[in-house]
Parts: sequence; structure tokens; C-alpha cells
Amino acid sequence: MTPQETALALEQSVSGIIRGQHKTIRNVLACMISGGHVLLEDNPGTGKTTLAKAIAGSIKGGDFSRIQFTPDLLPSDILGVSILNQQTSEFQFHQGPIFTDILLADEINRASPRTQSALLEAMAERQATIEGTCHDLSGLFFVIATQNPVEFRGTYPLPEAQMDRFTMQCSLGYVSPEEESRILAAQNEGHPLDTLTPSVTLDDVKELQAGVSKIAISEELRNYIVALSNATRNIEDVRLSASPRASLALMKVAQTLALFEGRDFVTPETIQQIAPDVIAHRLVLAPEAKFNGLTGRAIVKDILETTPVPV
Repeated sequence: MTPQETALALEQSVSGIIRGQHKTIRNVLACMISGGHVLLEDNPGTGKTTLAKAIAGSIKGGDFSRIQFTPDLLPSDILGVSILNQQTSEFQFHQGPIFTDILLADEINRASPRTQSALLEAMAERQATIEGTCHDLSGLFFVIATQNPVEFRGTYPLPEAQMDRFTMQCSLGYVSPEEESRILAAQNEGHPLDTLTPSVTLDDVKELQAGVSKIAISEELRNYIVALSNATRNIEDVRLSASPRASLALMKVAQTLALFEGRDFVTPETIQQIAPDVIAHRLVLAPEAKFNGLTGRAIVKDILETTPVPV
């Protein structure tokens, strides 16, 4: 199969489980193929956990781990711990759930900042330093984190450093009544996940990741991406603006979306389409701006309208 056929086969497999969410599914898969991580923020029951399971079930040979974040969760519960072997009198390291291809960090904002910080090194550098030893996180290592925006009791806001490590922030939202009726029919006698068969292999996904860098992006478009990020650094209401990591993420996701569309080059429209999901969640606004109803997405959309587009 061509790279586009492989990407579309994976997308079709996930879309068979999560109905009516074509755009979000493609964006999440593009995030994974680009080598990033995604934060799904939405109301309970909209399919965030099911989406993660559908992606994992569609990839043959991929490992899947789930961590249910709670206030009493410890960093060692994520990273792993050394346990004394009574027979050899030596400590043996037991890997935690972070050593996987796809990691579902469910309700990540329910854990303490200390526990949340256990993911910082892993998400940025694909390694984990545990008890003074550096462990490489080989394989896919794609983090899908979820949080419910309506629940604040017993939660801890994600720190800015953590938010910056998420390539994208997406939401599923509610589907149309017609699509919801189809969901009920599909689950009348069982869940579609029970009969899901893999459509691609782990090696296929790694080949897609390797092919992203071959998607051409002109110098003008690279400068356009930098201009979008730089514009956030000159707004009075923005206390923390987009970092160079945001610019790099925007480029990689745009290249991956071009791959999905069967193109070997990036267009300005692709960058504009994905920019709010990549940049907005990284912005920290002044308290008075948030009080007045200003949001990161509104700022990004305004920047897109005022920044000259390369032709």
C-alpha cells in the first residue's frame, strides 16, 4: 500500500468505531504519526476513552496501556519500580505502564502535580530517568490524555510545561441526533470494539512516521509558521506565548495531514486548519482577559486573519 492508503486504512478502521468524528479522528491520527501527543478535553461520555482503544485495536503488534489518574497515584505507578529479588538479593526493575506504544492517561488532571511531572521527560525526550538510570522508550510511545472540563473538584490544572508537551488539544463534542441513533443501533447487541480487527501493523505506522519528513514544505511556509507563533509573543493579554516547540509541532502535523490527503507538499490551508489545535492550548492569558471571555482559540483565529499568507 502507498503511505496514503495505509493512513486512510487506519483512519477508516477507527471511524468504524467512533462515528461522526471524521475531522477529530484524522487530527488525532496525524498527531500520532507526526510523533506527538494529544490531549482530549471534552464532556464525559463523548468517546474519548473509546477513541484511544480504537486506535490501539487498529494497530497489529502495538502495545496498549491505560493509567487511571487519581489523587493517590504515585510517579512509580507510572514509571516503574525496583523490587528486591529474595533469591538473588538483587534489585530488579519492573517497568511501569509508560513502557508501551499507546498510553491512555485517563483523567490526567486528577493526579497531583508531582505525579503529572513523571510524564514530562518521557513526552519530550522519549526516555525516562528512573533511580538514576535512563531508560529509552522505544516503539511508538503515543500519549492520549483525557480530561473533563466541567469537573474541577479534586482536580489539578495541568502545568504550562505539561501543556506545551501536548502537540495538540482536541475535543470530540456531541454528534448529530442521526449519528447518535446509529451509535445506539451499532451497540444494541455488543460493542464494536469487541469485533475490531487490526488494519495496519506497528511497522506500517513507523514507516508513515519516517515518511513525514519527506513531505516538502517551502521556506515561505516555514516562515509563515514562525510568524504565527511569533505573533502570540506580541499580544498584551498573553502571559505565556507559543514556543519554538509549537512551531515545530505545527510543521510536523501539517506535513502528516498532507500525507493523508495524498500530497507530497504542504499548503497554507493545511497550516491554517490545524493551527488552533496546535497553538491555542499553549497560551496562558492574563486573568483579566479570561474574565472578559477571551480564549486562546480566539487569539489564534485572529492571528490567522491578520497574518499575511504566502502565495
